[in-house]
Amino acid sequence: MAAGLAACGSAKEAGDKSEKKQDKKGPVTIGLLLPENQTARYERFDKPLLEKKIKELAGSDATVLYENAKQDASLQQQQVDTMITKKVDALILDAVDAKSIASSVKKANDKGIPVVAYDRLAEGPVKAYTSVDNERVGKIQGEALLKALGDDAAKGQIVMMNGAITDPNAKMYKDGAHSVLDGKVKIGKEYDTQEWKPENANGNMKGAISALGKDNIVGVYSANDGMAGGIITALHSAGFDKLPPVTGQDAELAAVQRILTGEQFMSVYKPYKPEADAAAELAVALAEGKSLDSIAKSTADSGTQKKIPAVIVTPTSLTKDEIAQYVGKEGFFTLDEICTPKYKAQCDQAGLK
Repeated sequence: MAAGLAACGSAKEAGDKSEKKQDKKGPVTIGLLLPENQTARYERFDKPLLEKKIKELAGSDATVLYENAKQDASLQQQQVDTMITKKVDALILDAVDAKSIASSVKKANDKGIPVVAYDRLAEGPVKAYTSVDNERVGKIQGEALLKALGDDAAKGQIVMMNGAITDPNAKMYKDGAHSVLDGKVKIGKEYDTQEWKPENANGNMKGAISALGKDNIVGVYSANDGMAGGIITALHSAGFDKLPPVTGQDAELAAVQRILTGEQFMSVYKPYKPEADAAAELAVALAEGKSLDSIAKSTADSGTQKKIPAVIVTPTSLTKDEIAQYVGKEGFFTLDEICTPKYKAQCDQAGLK
């Protein structure tokens, strides 16, 4: 899916032909459908942040109905049907499969339930969208990998471990990374990793090591932290004396700890609170029949729809030197969570006290 962002769109430009909601009377009910629970962020950060902001905006009597699809696209379609049956006033949806969910989005829309695409731009008649600048994520990863490689960039090959083809964000991460890496380093092997699963990334990495030879691999582009964990396990199993730099994304706890030990070079920190806050604002406004013009300052294009009102959040790099500035902030981990006894020495070295 190609997603284009424009800085000067408004909600009125979305081409919305559906029947408009009237001002909502009484407490609202918002449906929340998240895609999976393998990536710790969804249960640890997204869900509680969204629930908190919805109640702040819509009142303590607002209801949030939550389901997790556990990476099952068919299950998520059933969950949309359930939300329609329960007559939610709006639906926040992070799609497992952006294309296959389109018919479910249309079902909801036909029943007068506006859908906010969260983190991934689902196809179908979504009414609003919020995510990070996904192409920028890939650029940050690529730039960090080149920095870590230095002169070694010309001495070997890298492996690129992209995300799942069912996720439109994965293409944007890939495009962003290629825009930085192409012509600067040789890409020996490149994979689109089924379902983003660490075990699939592990298998792909073993294949890359077998094909290229471990002495020829100087770095690994990993699109997220979960896959980075699987990749690093494969590197250890292959007997690398020194691990090549490995990228990541999502700033997961295990990844933060791997960065401290030097096993993983970097991750990308995506500010979950601004993204969750934006989704909550969009959903509550839609549920109450209000305009999005004061909330959505950008637009995005999906494979089926143009000029969707959008809120885009800026991601940042997370290397060992940058961890300290986020510790304890809302949407990140506490010192005690990161600096368990196993990592005390590394935390001391990084100034995390």
